[in-house]
Amino acid sequence: MKFIYLIPAAVMVCLSGCVTQSALDNVRYDIDEVRTRLISVERNVAGVREESKESVTSVAKGLKDDVAAVRKLSADIQATIDSTKNEMLALNGKLDDTSLAMKKPAEDLSRYREDADKRIIALEDRILKQQTLLEDLTKRLEDLAKVKKEEPPAAVPLTPDALYMKGLETYKAGDMPAARDQFLKFIEQNPRHDLAANAHYWIGETHYSEKNYESAILAYQEVIKNYPGKEKVAAAMLKQAMSFSAIKDAKSAKYVLKKLVEGFPKSEEAKRAKELLKEIK
Repeated sequence: MKFIYLIPAAVMVCLSGCVTQSALDNVRYDIDEVRTRLISVERNVAGVREESKESVTSVAKGLKDDVAAVRKLSADIQATIDSTKNEMLALNGKLDDTSLAMKKPAEDLSRYREDADKRIIALEDRILKQQTLLEDLTKRLEDLAKVKKEEPPAAVPLTPDALYMKGLETYKAGDMPAARDQFLKFIEQNPRHDLAANAHYWIGETHYSEKNYESAILAYQEVIKNYPGKEKVAAAMLKQAMSFSAIKDAKSAKYVLKKLVEGFPKSEEAKRAKELLKEIK
């Protein structure tokens, strides 16, 4: 500030005309010094402005980068949320499919049990009838024995159903040759009986149990060829295909399984056939 006061004073001295050369030089020196300092101040101010501008620019750029980073992070988070939602929807769908898949076998098993129960009840009724008939025959034999004690009672031939049941009981006991003889005898005596197809099927089962697969295939073919309307046809086709598979004839096994699925699509044997078609290479 003192330099500013010197300028008017110097002017006044010059105007008064009483200023010496030495005083004038001093004034000029002071003016030059003031100018130098003003230039320095202006440079400093310009430097401060430039630094401020650079600082502001740097801050603005950093802020812009931060905003961009925040936006990208927000977009990534949103994408993650959307992906998680989709995964949850897919998982819910799989859970629903699994629930349905678990429910269906239970329903199929229930129907199979009901059908099995009906068959068992029908078989029990038939056995009861045979037992009643057998008891009646036994009583008649006893009466004849009382009348003719000296004569041994003649052997009473078994009824067709009794002969069939005897063969089935022998099969369950594990005596395959004897069971096979009983069923062959049944067929020979009753070729048109309703159980003839079943007898041929059980003959095939005796051969299959003994791993005589070629003979089993022929026995099952008797059921398939000669009794197309009987319920044992589907079972015979399934076991025939299994016999072909056992002797490494995959082509014939697949052919029979496909015919089984086409002819009896809703049967339990068809379900098993579909599984075997996936297994046989």
